[in-house]
Amino acid sequence: MTLIWDKIGHIYAPDGKKEWMSSHASNTVPIHRGRGVFRVYFSSRDLEGRSSISFVDIDVGSGEFEVVAEATSPVLSPGLPGFFDESGVSLSCIKEINGRMLMYYLGWTLGKTVPWYNSIGVAELSPSGDVATKLFNAPIYSRSESDPISLSYPYFIEINGENFVYYGSNRAWGGSTLDMDHVLKIGTTVDGLSITPKDKIAIIPNQGEYAFSRPYVFRNSRGTWSMYYSYRGEMYRIGYAESEDGLEWNRMDEHAGIAPSESGWDSEMICYPCLFEYEGRRYMSYNGNGYGKSGFGIAVESFSILP
Repeated sequence: MTLIWDKIGHIYAPDGKKEWMSSHASNTVPIHRGRGVFRVYFSSRDLEGRSSISFVDIDVGSGEFEVVAEATSPVLSPGLPGFFDESGVSLSCIKEINGRMLMYYLGWTLGKTVPWYNSIGVAELSPSGDVATKLFNAPIYSRSESDPISLSYPYFIEINGENFVYYGSNRAWGGSTLDMDHVLKIGTTVDGLSITPKDKIAIIPNQGEYAFSRPYVFRNSRGTWSMYYSYRGEMYRIGYAESEDGLEWNRMDEHAGIAPSESGWDSEMICYPCLFEYEGRRYMSYNGNGYGKSGFGIAVESFSILP
């Protein structure tokens, strides 16, 4: 199946006036707030490169996709010195689990012999959606025998009665970042507050690729499962895969239906896709150049081609 995406355009990038949101609007997650307004949560960076989680509200219902409100303070901030998220918090996904709006994020700690160590944390969004409270001082999943080096962005979804978690895992650093060996793996959760690895790989790199990020999984029109994700060789691109059972995945990147533009804010790379629906139409928020330094844009599904 191929979904064809028409780009609506560049929606937002920080203007640099807020110290904690000096740059970047990465890893977007749109949540419907009512009357056609979506709150788009994202990761921003301060002048020292530490990431916080912020948001803007956009009016999808009018068809103008205008920014109608902007956060006045961070939704979630980095942890205190010594904590697993002291160097930053990066948004992964937001899921309603057992009546609670849970925000899953990466906690960053800078390394000495390697660039960073990442662990997975969770916070709960307030009813207003303006602030998230960390549920634990420690991560819900960190380095283990199954994933001994570093983790990346998880996505939670129920498939055939089982609560799956798709997440990234470093298998090796190598002599440089370009030598990094990174895969997308599969885990499970019982309550959304812990992750148990299945020791099973969903997506592996092709020749010349060394990183994956931000999987997004959904049931497609054929009743099977589709996954969008970012994959990186020279530059990030948006990839696509399909599965019958959520366990065995077939990479079909040529069916992603979206690519960099010839010029402009998303001409060098496209990455970190997240899908959302409004009034029967499916949309994709995504990042462009600079891993979100250029902000985010939105595309709309124009049609799909079934095999």
